[in-house]
Amino acid sequence: MFTDVGPVGVIGAGSWGTTLAHMLASKGLKVNLWVYEEDLCDIIRRTRENSIYLSGHRLHEGVIANNAIEEVTGASRLLLMVVPSHVYRGVVERMLPCLREDAIIVNATKGIENDTLLTMSGIWKELLPPRQSHIQPLCLSGPSFSREVIRGFPTAVTLAGPDLETTRQVQRVLSVPSFRIYTSRDIIGVEVAGASKNVIAIAAGACDGLSFGYNARAALITRGLAEISRLGVKMGAHPLTFSGLAGIGDLMLTCTGHLSRNRTVGVQLGQGKKIGEILSQMRQVAEGVNTAKSIHSLARKMEVDTPICEQVYRVLYEGKDPVMAARELLDRDLKHEIDYEPEIYSGLIKNLGE
Repeated sequence: MFTDVGPVGVIGAGSWGTTLAHMLASKGLKVNLWVYEEDLCDIIRRTRENSIYLSGHRLHEGVIANNAIEEVTGASRLLLMVVPSHVYRGVVERMLPCLREDAIIVNATKGIENDTLLTMSGIWKELLPPRQSHIQPLCLSGPSFSREVIRGFPTAVTLAGPDLETTRQVQRVLSVPSFRIYTSRDIIGVEVAGASKNVIAIAAGACDGLSFGYNARAALITRGLAEISRLGVKMGAHPLTFSGLAGIGDLMLTCTGHLSRNRTVGVQLGQGKKIGEILSQMRQVAEGVNTAKSIHSLARKMEVDTPICEQVYRVLYEGKDPVMAARELLDRDLKHEIDYEPEIYSGLIKNLGE
């Protein structure tokens, strides 16, 4: 039980990490925010503003910016991980020597590692030494643009963890009236949904950039959800997770909201720009670009059909023309929409009866 939460550690001072730190500090908690860049750490201390990743918002005085990850890790039992997926492993390795025995890890990073095809919780499980193997990371995901959360706009997300009691305790700590958290046991489903929706968002953005209209975008989002669900279920996720906040909720937001970095990348691809040019002009990470490579490899490994994600991969990494990618999607063999696979259907019936 949490008798005293103590200082919360937030690892990563991008827009989402900064927002979570501010939200928790506004609740009355002391928050240690690890900032990778020394100059940005100094700016936050002096001005109370993250001028690089979240300009225009004054941070609560309870947010303490710190450039020493060892100090933040060692001082906090509850740690929120909010660093880009491509540097996640290296950050975890730096944290391990000073990680508390009673640490509770909450992943708020959405991605799948390219080389190992591990989710963020999978990276922890691989790196934790035997004496700390009891630590089981949780996952926070769902439709949540940081600029809306920090302004107190109503938001609902999912917190998944293997132990329901611990998950509920963390749920109470992280929740505020405008930030409603639902719990789940389906970590793999929540992680796969959160990562793969970014790839579909690039496709949705390209659809808009090509001026294909609302019909096309709605169809793409729907079929994208089918791909995400197929892959997730094959990896052991519960199919209903993809009908929830971490699934369709986050997918809808990222595919349609103008604040979505992944959608923005797709729009510019549809308008004829090359991916190198697009990324060179971005300060923040569009996770879908890296994740497209992971989904491509995972789908082949798991023998799952993901035609939209496959075309996104080819546009990003093989220089394929987005118009040709769209044409190939439309020219595929005609199919039945939904196949009720027995093992999936029986699982649904079982859980609906519990």
